[in-house]
Amino acid sequence: MIATWPRLATLIAAGAASSLLAGCGSSTTVGALKPARIISFGDAFSDVGQQGGKKYTVNDGSVNNWVNTLANSYGFSMTPSAAGGTGYAHGLARVSTSVNAAGNPGTPSISQQIDQFLAVDNFGANDVVLINGGMSDIVAEMSAVNAGLETTAQMQANVQQAGRDLSTLVKRLVGSGANYVVVLGTYNLGQTPWGVATGRSELLTSISTEFNDAMLVPIVSMGKNVLYVDAAYYLNLASNPLSAPGYGLTDALTPVCTSIDYGPGIGTGTGQVNSLLCNPSTVISGASIANYTFADALHFTPAVHRLFGSYAYQKLAVRW
Repeated sequence: MIATWPRLATLIAAGAASSLLAGCGSSTTVGALKPARIISFGDAFSDVGQQGGKKYTVNDGSVNNWVNTLANSYGFSMTPSAAGGTGYAHGLARVSTSVNAAGNPGTPSISQQIDQFLAVDNFGANDVVLINGGMSDIVAEMSAVNAGLETTAQMQANVQQAGRDLSTLVKRLVGSGANYVVVLGTYNLGQTPWGVATGRSELLTSISTEFNDAMLVPIVSMGKNVLYVDAAYYLNLASNPLSAPGYGLTDALTPVCTSIDYGPGIGTGTGQVNSLLCNPSTVISGASIANYTFADALHFTPAVHRLFGSYAYQKLAVRW
């Protein structure tokens, strides 16, 4: 279907924003920036262990989160804020509400995570700040649609607003003294095992793009301080059955974990796999974890996290 003019204008603007914020060139020169700290805000994708050190992946003792991989590239190790560190991202967190992706209250929203940091600390001149979001809002909104609590149009409007809210948080970070902000939107939830299982893969692909578009356009003028790393682009490649083998992955559709959560879990329903509970003893018998893209129906395996963390580091090092 041909895009309407308003939608086409938005896409053009978002594409321009992505290009400007991502920087240009293919240089492999390592940047001059030597970060003083890595500080992260976001959802399960960036959670470095808020709940007893466990992450939303296979908890196998390896470097199993992209934030850790990026930080290690600069010689840092990341500690969650719950243990006194600078990793504030929290699993299932939404952008602006503390009712998380599973419908439970009390999870610090990404906005509240920033509040928590600024209440006790300030950004230094050479701090690198990572922020991501969108996945949890889309999961929560899709659940509301499936429950008959809102229409698809309402879901789209709410997701777009969440994207704009994330852009507002990016502006807040820069306004609070963050000179180097790395921004990620959501990856394509239509290509996740959850997205495929819903039978609404096309809708979820579209709404993932709409979130990212809404987030990117308002921050297009912030290229001096903001780097957009396109998680949707990179992880689409890793999670596509046709391209996954090129990344050393052979199964991009089956969650490798078998750790069932009989509570609300990750927001996809009761009695579903929750990778927060996953370790090498709770994976598919005989499976090689390194060959799988997904740990559960939404979250990635350590192999994918390491690939993306290296990709993000390269983008950051080239830019700054």
